[in-house]
Amino acid sequence: MNYWLTVGAPEQWNTAFAHGNTWGLVTKQQHFWNELAEKDVILIYITKPVSGLVGFGTVKTKFKQDKPLWPQEIAEGKVRWPLRFEFDVTYCFPPDEWSAKRITSDALKLKVGIGFHPVEPEFGQQMISNILPAPILNGDEALSLHDNTKQKLVEIGKLQNFLSETEYSFDIGKIDVVWRRVANSVPTYVFEVQVGGDIYHALGKLKHAFDLWNSHIFLIATKKDFGKAEGLLSGTFHEIDKHIKFIELEKVKELYKRKKSYFDLEKELGI
Repeated sequence: MNYWLTVGAPEQWNTAFAHGNTWGLVTKQQHFWNELAEKDVILIYITKPVSGLVGFGTVKTKFKQDKPLWPQEIAEGKVRWPLRFEFDVTYCFPPDEWSAKRITSDALKLKVGIGFHPVEPEFGQQMISNILPAPILNGDEALSLHDNTKQKLVEIGKLQNFLSETEYSFDIGKIDVVWRRVANSVPTYVFEVQVGGDIYHALGKLKHAFDLWNSHIFLIATKKDFGKAEGLLSGTFHEIDKHIKFIELEKVKELYKRKKSYFDLEKELGI
């Protein structure tokens, strides 16, 4: 597995995310494109005014293209970056948090000027560890039932080709898990996981997510907690009563096992 520092301006990355997570290289970078392989890791670096790493992903496939994609190509009527590849986003900060959460260091600054190029695996792994929130780095054994369930939801989202993440910040706090279609989109699916916690507060966040983004909203809890939620949905949170869905905690684990098994079978068959 190789690690690649992938450098571009905000408008270039916005275009990349909006067109199926596609990146491109110029012809003189043919040697790098030839070395690029499926499952290689790309570090997503955004230049000024962000000037830092905001996420990472893995290469899916590479191809050559003779049609303009980026605004500069369209304006000039010619292809500047014909050597292209598609990638899956493993983790990426929301666009409105790029400047605040970006990862930078003196060593990184020295490498950025070269543009797209391979970096040492140790350096790549260190940058990823700086990007990822702590819960994702822990093993299953160290996770509580609450965090374990959140991690399973994250993995399910990834298996369904969503940009899936925990602790998503918005104006009234943090949401346990969200799935976004692309890096510059709002959450399509929103999940709150309750293990004997504050149902009222969880429903408040789900309602706000629905009001803000018209997201699909889910409460993950025990049957006992569903009873408490139904009481609140008939009163204080009646506006989301017809929109919220309940999932039992154990069902998340079961769904993950089935999704992973199906994914592994497809991979084995090369589909």
